[in-house]
Amino acid sequence: MQEIKPTKPGIYGQQFGGQYIPETLMSELEKINKAFTDLKQDANFQQELHDLLVNYANRPSLLYYAKNMTEDLGGAKIYLKREDLNHTGAHKINNVIGQALMAKHIGKKRLIAETGAGQHGVATATIAALLGMECEIFMGKIDTDRQKLNVYRMELLGAKVHAVTSGSKVLKDAVNATLQEWATRCDDTFYIIGSAVGPHPYPEMVKYFQSVISKESKEQLKAKENRLPDAVVACVGGGSNAIGSFADYIDNPEVQLIGVEAAGKGVDTDQTAATIERGSTGIFHGMKSKFLQNSDGQIDEVYSISAGLDYPGVGPEHAALADEGRAQYVGITDDEAVDAFEYIAKTEGIVAAIESCHAVAYVKKLAPTMNKDQIIICTLSGRGDKDVTSIAKYKGVDIDE
Repeated sequence: MQEIKPTKPGIYGQQFGGQYIPETLMSELEKINKAFTDLKQDANFQQELHDLLVNYANRPSLLYYAKNMTEDLGGAKIYLKREDLNHTGAHKINNVIGQALMAKHIGKKRLIAETGAGQHGVATATIAALLGMECEIFMGKIDTDRQKLNVYRMELLGAKVHAVTSGSKVLKDAVNATLQEWATRCDDTFYIIGSAVGPHPYPEMVKYFQSVISKESKEQLKAKENRLPDAVVACVGGGSNAIGSFADYIDNPEVQLIGVEAAGKGVDTDQTAATIERGSTGIFHGMKSKFLQNSDGQIDEVYSISAGLDYPGVGPEHAALADEGRAQYVGITDDEAVDAFEYIAKTEGIVAAIESCHAVAYVKKLAPTMNKDQIIICTLSGRGDKDVTSIAKYKGVDIDE
């Protein structure tokens, strides 16, 4: 299988990625790209990043052998990469630390970000507090209602949270609002994009900072089993968790890479977020990639029980990985994800994010089809405290919030 690398800076495969952004932001993107290029080679920056990842974010995250799941499902051994144990409770902190340090190095005083499930917003608010920077978060009104705990956490950390009421009031609308805010005030403001999306160099930056997940899991599995995994499974919305989980294995074609999209009510319905299965090539949010679009080429409304996967597009490198056949993308419905939410809680004593449980649901299908000498690594991108109330409502259980 062919390794997927940008054919030229910011372009993945034959066509995906690029910069489709208002002229007012082009010079800002050039500054960010230069800073990113320079700081990757800067020993002081790398030491500062490493210190915060180890001593603040609590890395390396655990690679946990899920003995109970393995025995229950039969077939392959299952390891869980526990990003849910990071400070702030999700993989989002890895990328936020890197981008916030970049913002500080280029003299920015204010951070802005979009968020769906709230985990990226919490991580951004956290690092802003630590570094003494202003912070404003944009979040769809529907998401502020279903993720009230994370809204309170952001405000507790000193961030101002804007409930976006335009469009369908979810993540894509929050991204629109954040891009508009950035265009009006980029002189002192850095936009921390949380997923592997947006104009170049953002998808590359997010992959770079999230690649710590796969670098660690490769070393950890080698220490435990002295081999590579047969499959790496991770959920995909925009794709930051998945690209970080895949990054260090892309050059190992014997490792199967599987991204799990939110199928919502089903990939054959109009209530889905399964972008790669149902989408087509288009341009949105500064990049060319795969998007759910109507027959007129307009971005379709999307649906998922998971606020973090409720996005109509996918990062350009994922689109290229799918086109080249290097990675496989599958859909998991709301019902299957909720079943997995309850399953992993009762089987392993882990309350995982509903986003992550889409990946767990696919592992439940995959593991029994594999041999006992094969190994799956499944990334748990975040913890599920934020989802407990929503899942209880989904199941018809009345609990106090």
